[in-house]
Amino acid sequence: MKKVKYVFMILLGNALFAFAVAAFVIPSGILMGGVTGAGIVINKLLGFDTALFVFIVNAALMVAGLFILGKKFFFSTAASSVIYPLFLSLFQRIPVLSKLTDDKLLSAIFAGALLGCAIGILMREGSSSGGTDIVGLIVNKYTHISIAVTVWIADVIIIGFQAFFSDSESLLLGIITIVTESFMLDKVMLLGKPQLQVFVISKDYEKIRVAVLNELNAGVTMSAIETGLKGEKQMGVICVIHPRKLYALTQLINSIDPESFMTVTKIKEVRGQGFTTERIPK
Repeated sequence: MKKVKYVFMILLGNALFAFAVAAFVIPSGILMGGVTGAGIVINKLLGFDTALFVFIVNAALMVAGLFILGKKFFFSTAASSVIYPLFLSLFQRIPVLSKLTDDKLLSAIFAGALLGCAIGILMREGSSSGGTDIVGLIVNKYTHISIAVTVWIADVIIIGFQAFFSDSESLLLGIITIVTESFMLDKVMLLGKPQLQVFVISKDYEKIRVAVLNELNAGVTMSAIETGLKGEKQMGVICVIHPRKLYALTQLINSIDPESFMTVTKIKEVRGQGFTTERIPK
């Protein structure tokens, strides 16, 4: 099932990418970032063939990805370089797709949203659509800078150079596209199972620990702390729960210690025992 899911997500990511280009980018003439946009700039400045430039740069980046990001990344990205053109060719043969809207602003927004979703889906599976996405993944590995930020900066620079050869409206639409794309990419990359993290400070921390484990069937982690006012050493209780359990947890804690101090933090994604893997039985 994992392999089936992996193949499905790779196909879905490439299909969304091709659909966005065929239905919105090409019909509206929206400026593109990435290696394709860089190829256009090089062609205008030096007369170098755009397709050849894209091929050389993508090949170099894929080789870098092979050594830095691994074989799985290399082969899945190589597969995308074949699957994407097939989907693009298919969608371009459907006349109605190029006539979905005549509004260029609407096209820019939808193009950015779909491109961001497509790239995010591919990256979550350890793949890429190639080009600046690979740069973003490599930078993220060594610096932990958001992939969306790196891709956004690269695209802004590339589209900025295209401004010398395009009208101002195309430039503004291109900026709207990459901002929307970066926003959606960041959201999809963090898409998961949102939970709540509750941190409790109480003199009755041992009673709270036992009650949460037994009555709520939730996992807890104990953290050594020191109170600020009196400098007393004790333990804090950390618990990650589903939002539906928050009311029951707060009532349980208040019944044990009404004067307890509690903070609740929303977490975008949780992985590990009890969430993405089986909970260890008590």
